[in-house]
Amino acid sequence: MAKLLRAIGPRDSDILLEIGPGAGALTKPLAAEVSRLIAVEIDRDLAAALRSDAPENVTVIESDFLDLTPEDLNRALAGIQVSDTSRSGVRDVSGAPRSATQVRVVGNLPYNVASPILFRLVELYRSGVNFADATLMLQREVAERLLADPGSRAYGIPSVLIRHAADIDRVLDLPPGAFRPKPKVESTVVRLRFHQDLPPVKSRQTLSDLVQAVFTRRRKTMSNALLAYRPDDKSATDAALAQSGIDGHRRPESLDLADFVRLADRLS
Repeated sequence: MAKLLRAIGPRDSDILLEIGPGAGALTKPLAAEVSRLIAVEIDRDLAAALRSDAPENVTVIESDFLDLTPEDLNRALAGIQVSDTSRSGVRDVSGAPRSATQVRVVGNLPYNVASPILFRLVELYRSGVNFADATLMLQREVAERLLADPGSRAYGIPSVLIRHAADIDRVLDLPPGAFRPKPKVESTVVRLRFHQDLPPVKSRQTLSDLVQAVFTRRRKTMSNALLAYRPDDKSATDAALAQSGIDGHRRPESLDLADFVRLADRLS
C-alpha cells in the first residue's frame, strides 16, 4: 500500500476519482492527502459501508463506472473549487468543452473489465471530462498490451487505440504475494497521461474500426487483413495502402500508430 501511494503521488490540491474503492483500503489514506475524492463503487453494500464512515472530503457514487456519463461526473464535480483553472475553456479536438476542474484517476481495476474501463476513460476525456492522468493497477498481461511496441506478440488493439489518446508508463510491478487473498496473476501499475489525439485523425471511428478489424487477422498481410475491414473492395484498400506508403505485404502487428492513422485518413 505504501508503494502504491508513493506511485500515485497525491497532492493536497488534487481532486481524485477512484474506480472500484471496495472496502476503502486505498480510499481512506488517499483522502487524507488530497482536497477531494470521488469514489465510484458498483456494489451496493460496499458503497453504503464506505459512505457511512468515509471522511468528509469523500463523495461515494454507487454505479457501474462503465455507465457513468460526462454529465454524471461533471455534476459530482460541481461546486468543487480549485485554485488552478488555467485549463478552463480548453476544447477537445472534437469541439467538446473541457471542464475547468482537473481530475486525477486512480483504481485497482477488476481484471475482467479493465480494457472496457480504459476505453471508457478515453471516451470521457474526449467528451470534455478534464482528466490529467490515471494511475491504475492492471493484470500484468493487460499492462503489457498497453505498453507493447510494434512487432511484439503483445502489440494489438489497446496498444494503438489507447495510446492515441494517452502516453503510458510502467510505474510499478507487484507480485501475487502483495495481496490478500493471493491472486493467481501478477499485477502492474501504469500511468496514463491524457492528451489530444496524436497524431490527429480525420475519423476516430474509422481508425477504431480499421484497427479492430485487421487485428482479427494479425498474421495475414495487410492487403489480406484489410478484407476484414472492407471485404468487397480490395482494389480500394490496396490503393489506400499504396497512397499511405505502406507495403501491403506487411502484417498488422508491424504498423505503428502513425501508419494506422495515415491509412485511416485514406480510407475515410
